[in-house]
Amino acid sequence: METVTNSAGTVCIAATRWSAADTFGALRCRLGGFRMKYTIEPGLYGIGTPDSGSPVFVSANYKLSFDHLRRSLSGNSGWILVLDTRGINVWCAAGKGTFGTKELIDRIESCGLAAMVKHRKIIVPQLGAPGIAAHEISKATGFKVVYGPVRSSDIHVFLSSGMIATPEMRRVRFGVLDRLVLTPMELRPTLGIFLPVLVAGLAFTGIEQTGILFASIRDNGLPLMIAALLSLFTGTILTPILLPWIPFRAFSIKGLITGVAAMAFYIPLSTITDPLLQLFSFLFFPVYSSFCALNFTGSTPYTGISGVKREMKFAVPLYVAVSVIGGVLLIAYKIRHLLFPGGVI
Repeated sequence: METVTNSAGTVCIAATRWSAADTFGALRCRLGGFRMKYTIEPGLYGIGTPDSGSPVFVSANYKLSFDHLRRSLSGNSGWILVLDTRGINVWCAAGKGTFGTKELIDRIESCGLAAMVKHRKIIVPQLGAPGIAAHEISKATGFKVVYGPVRSSDIHVFLSSGMIATPEMRRVRFGVLDRLVLTPMELRPTLGIFLPVLVAGLAFTGIEQTGILFASIRDNGLPLMIAALLSLFTGTILTPILLPWIPFRAFSIKGLITGVAAMAFYIPLSTITDPLLQLFSFLFFPVYSSFCALNFTGSTPYTGISGVKREMKFAVPLYVAVSVIGGVLLIAYKIRHLLFPGGVI
């Protein structure tokens, strides 16, 4: 990075154009656990040719947040004050307290911001507001907090209008594309559990008196695994896509509805004819879809921590109960199948 030096010290200048590495990093962090390691060093950075009159923006040290902000500042000069949020984005870090008042005060002082700029305004993203007590910032540092737009793409207009955000800039939008781009992050950890269970389930359905037979896996296991994949799809992808249109507020109920609809469509068309397996499918797979949908709450502005806790009070006991019942049904099916291979008891 280039640097700029004045009486207050030396600051790195960040480019506004993404490199190939930045684009690749953005893709990687969208796909799973890498996002927890995608960070930038906290501190003060410059954009363009900043001077003592340039605006100061506050961001998180989650690099994707920082990258979107610097790209949106193309054609402008300014400062970006990066807080140590432990690699968490602004909105989530504000809820967890890492994008908070104390961290902002400490970062303003440690970076010597008062010596870098003549004005006394800092622009905090609106989604970071829950973690910031503006009056305490002003009292401790002399800097006035100005809340910027929800989306970094509105920054140009925000600056040109004298740092006045319109109602549209304050509106939190969460459209289909916003939801879809988050689904891989929820799908990946779910697959980590799903794939071993899938293999174990296939082996279980193939158990016969003479060993594990491929024919039994084909006839009994594959239809169940298709149902499992379908419920995974409804919970992690279809429910987020249809989120505003599915009845009820609870994500677990939304996922349950899509899961029931999927099984009502699939089971009659499948080769699952055994009554015990049909009952297992109608009970277990919609609940699995519900579980997957509940995981998506952490990626949305639809609910908060208190709402999730309330939802889990009834969802978790349901998941446990259905898992136990489902296990009993599978064992009963397998015992009957092994003892009475002809289907007659």
